[in-house]
Amino acid sequence: MQFIDLKRQQQSIRDDLDRRIAQVLDHGQYILGPEIAEMEKLLADYVGVEHCVSMASGTDALISALLALDLKPGDEVITTPFSFIATAEVIALLGATAVFVDIDPVTYNIDPALIEAAISDRTCAVMPVSLYGQCADLDAINTIAERHGLPVIEDAAQSFGAEFSGRRSCGLTTIGCTSFFPAKPLGCYGDGGACFTDRDDLAARLRELRNHGQDRRYHHPRIGINGRMDTLQAAVILSKMTLFPDEVSRRSTIGEHYTELLAKADCRTPQIAQNQLSVYAQYTLRVAERDQLAGRLNEHGIPTAVHYPITLDRQPAMSGRYRISGELPAAHQAAREVISLPMHPYLETADLERVSTAVCEALGR
Repeated sequence: MQFIDLKRQQQSIRDDLDRRIAQVLDHGQYILGPEIAEMEKLLADYVGVEHCVSMASGTDALISALLALDLKPGDEVITTPFSFIATAEVIALLGATAVFVDIDPVTYNIDPALIEAAISDRTCAVMPVSLYGQCADLDAINTIAERHGLPVIEDAAQSFGAEFSGRRSCGLTTIGCTSFFPAKPLGCYGDGGACFTDRDDLAARLRELRNHGQDRRYHHPRIGINGRMDTLQAAVILSKMTLFPDEVSRRSTIGEHYTELLAKADCRTPQIAQNQLSVYAQYTLRVAERDQLAGRLNEHGIPTAVHYPITLDRQPAMSGRYRISGELPAAHQAAREVISLPMHPYLETADLERVSTAVCEALGR
């Protein structure tokens, strides 16, 4: 059994994929070719915003968003400690300080009730992560941020396609950032990412920033990065978008079926808010004896993964680069107990039953 099965998806689009890649090879515009603009328009329309600015990776999207908002050394960004290192890494790379706020133990996303106490006179942005495919509580977060005049950046690396009160992830904040890493809900065949915004000024800055801060050839009004997405990767995304709406629906159905099958297992299954649709980038359980469960599932040929076993405040690279607002008990407990099961849009009912039976047998009913 595959943890994520990309081959089955590729079989469904292979002819269209080959055609689009051949077109790129024929015209030879491998950087910022016509497929980039076509993809950006398609994705902006899908999200429901004015602008999509493609990037070379999800990390480049995050750092470009911070640069577009004029983050400077000494500034602070409020974020979660329970995420991949990129969330905090980009803050540190710009000489700013990550301010970690604890998570909601049910959703694993940043707890909005704790954000206001973390705001200081150096706070310049709030950067929630929409973890495991479910959006953070962005209505509450946006309300707090607006009260203090702060922009919000959604780190939506795992939630592209998810919905919050009928609106799509990446279109809920000042800037939304996502990743097209192959294992993401919408992935290319390499690295890729994008920023989304309704603001014309920010979109213009983001386009300059991804191209070395250039507004016209050899004229650089700002310091930027080499963050341009390859045209070949845009061709892959264009092909995958023909399947993506159906895959979002499949992910939601599979996640709900998992939860039904695991109802009697001694574990905490994902809890999705009524106003949300999750894309289940991971299907993640909470169990007290995680290593034992992983071992038992491995005996049955069922792969598992842990996202994330070490919180960002405990990462050696972040030493001296953050402060903590309050305590982080929920994040630390989640890091000890989370474990993710195989999850992708092409899991069959038999696959779900096999995995769920093994989990129930290992944990007891």
